[in-house]
Amino acid sequence: MAAHSVKDRAAIAGMGCTRFGDRWEASADDLIAEAAREALASAGLGAEDVDAYWLGTFSSGNSGLALTSALDVGYRPVTRVENYCATGSDAFRNACYAVAAGAYDIVMAVGVEKLKDSNHAGLVVPGPSGDGTAPGFSGPAPFSMLAPAYARRYGLSDREIRATLTHIACKNHANGARNERAQFRSAVRPEQVENAPPVAGMLGVYDCSGVADGAAAAIIARPELAAELQAAPLYVKALSLSAAPADGATTRGFDYTTMPEAVRSAAGAYAAAGITDPRTELALVELHDCFTPTELVLYEDLGLSGRGAGWREALEGRFDFEGALPVNPDGGLKSFGHPIGASGLRMLYECWLQLRGRAGARQLGNGRGLALTQNLGGRPGAAVSFVSVVGVEAG
Repeated sequence: MAAHSVKDRAAIAGMGCTRFGDRWEASADDLIAEAAREALASAGLGAEDVDAYWLGTFSSGNSGLALTSALDVGYRPVTRVENYCATGSDAFRNACYAVAAGAYDIVMAVGVEKLKDSNHAGLVVPGPSGDGTAPGFSGPAPFSMLAPAYARRYGLSDREIRATLTHIACKNHANGARNERAQFRSAVRPEQVENAPPVAGMLGVYDCSGVADGAAAAIIARPELAAELQAAPLYVKALSLSAAPADGATTRGFDYTTMPEAVRSAAGAYAAAGITDPRTELALVELHDCFTPTELVLYEDLGLSGRGAGWREALEGRFDFEGALPVNPDGGLKSFGHPIGASGLRMLYECWLQLRGRAGARQLGNGRGLALTQNLGGRPGAAVSFVSVVGVEAG
């Protein structure tokens, strides 16, 4: 990757996250304020102490004024960021770069989306105008192609691939049942997953993330200042973003068993953070489980499993809450739903809690000090992938 390393040049000094779900009682302004106030309080700051803001939202506001209408930021600079489902992560990335570059001392990244009372149904999102030659897909359709492609490449039976997807769904719903901020807080049984109404291909309702409202926010500061503000800050080890050429669906050889942008963003993050074995060095992984086969493919794209081994390790429990490498211990998109601009920062919020020992009944106990988030935007063959690594120790 061409980017210079920002390792330990920015740190998270505070975070906040709303409850995700059917937030009919709250506007986008209310959600921004709720997340921002928690983040500010956790760092002992007021809005006037923040030098600049980055707001990530896909459709819940235009320009930086979508944040100034919710917070009294005193004419501070506000930048609105949009990058598909990686929108919140890209707001965080740009905010971190501003601190690492020395432009500001303290900044805030906020991600928000209000979908439940918008005109987006979750399955069809309007895209830019074109010449009519681009393939038209609903959200679940291209991701449904991952499952049969994976099974065909690695010789899985219909029963084996179905059991793997079911295990992933049950795992994430069981994790979300322990999380008071999740949209869906009930564990599900395998037969519920497998008998659910079909959505696309072999994907049923429980294989798909839901539609939700929510917001999350992070305070980023110079590392020495973050250590003054917060007894246990998190240090940014890597920020890696990769955008695909968007020609996968029409390229010979693209087989829907890997997402190259995820592979590249992970490789860039590992190189920047100095990670040589993510399977043993990471305490947890928060990845973009928009659909159950997405999580399966990402196990291998992120190097958490070898090629063709992810399905077996999933069934063996390696990625369960009590497994060797917990994946989505907060419940993931399956339990939280996917308010587009907020999901990436919500993933970081779980790392913020877990690495600092603040996750309560969901606290992991493996003693490792690094965590990874992976946030995907778009669809297989035409996606952006963001990977961050954060840690409890500087240097």
